[in-house]
Amino acid sequence: MKQITIAICNYNYEHYLAAAIDSALAQDYPAVKVMVIDDGSTDGSRALMETYGKRILSVCKENGGQVSAYNHAIGFIDTEFVIFLDSDDVLYPGAASEVMKVFQSGAWAKVQFRLDVMDGDGALTGTFVPNSEPPPDCGRLLRGGWLYPSPPASGNAYRVSSLRKIFPVPEEGVNRYGADFYAIYGVALTGPIANVPKSLGGYRVHNAGSETVSFANSEQLTKAPRAFNMRWAILRNIARDRLDIELPPAFLDFSHEKATFCSSVYRAKLFSRWRWMLRDSGNYLHTIVANPFWSLKKKLGTLVLSSLCLVPYSPLSDFAVRYIANPLARRRAAGR
Repeated sequence: MKQITIAICNYNYEHYLAAAIDSALAQDYPAVKVMVIDDGSTDGSRALMETYGKRILSVCKENGGQVSAYNHAIGFIDTEFVIFLDSDDVLYPGAASEVMKVFQSGAWAKVQFRLDVMDGDGALTGTFVPNSEPPPDCGRLLRGGWLYPSPPASGNAYRVSSLRKIFPVPEEGVNRYGADFYAIYGVALTGPIANVPKSLGGYRVHNAGSETVSFANSEQLTKAPRAFNMRWAILRNIARDRLDIELPPAFLDFSHEKATFCSSVYRAKLFSRWRWMLRDSGNYLHTIVANPFWSLKKKLGTLVLSSLCLVPYSPLSDFAVRYIANPLARRRAAGR
């Protein structure tokens, strides 16, 4: 039986770490190794790790950021497959079994699965991510610049040999975070991606209620576009130097453009909303109309919702933006 590692990268998440470790140890797949990489925590995380004894492999390092933790972990992994589990997320007991069934069915570089969205206390919100499934040819589309639909870090299982074609990733300067970006999209350049169309874990979202446009833990809404552009530039260099693949200078991704859309029109004056839509919305609209992952119904629905940001009645306009940006807002609307 082939083994799989569940690697948990942690930094000062003592409050959530036990739940992540326990979920990894509770897998019903018998050939699971659990590794915890602590990135220089200053809380009680390391003391907590010690209580698990030999049931986990504890790897402690100086603080260097998420990219550094991934680089470090990949050097320790001795199994053919790995799931990188964020220390505030959890896996359901059958997660490893499900992904290993898929890995054994073909030469997949990555197997991804949905994650149920939890609030900060771990309660299920009734929604999941991602809301779209990747096509079989997502590697080809990525070569054309399209970022394919993927869950956050914890919803991905990788073939380690594929990860090692991408990692190590530069850690210097502002590139401390976003390791999952390079893993998620980099491995798509090395082989096909498979999808499990059901939730196999829980994704914890902190401080993102249904009344906000924010739906990300790692970065502020206004910082995300700049960070993604930087990461794409680095991934281009990695693809060129290590894989002899030339990626386009710019990428296309609705989630990225959505961040720009929200930061430009949410709670803005009517004139500012109209000006942005008339002058600066080209990329945003293109990632809707030309989106290769969406149905015609979803494209039309998003265009209609986007147009509502132009109405003079700001409560309706702001609700439409929240509905587009935040799955929790959609869930609340459906429950009314």
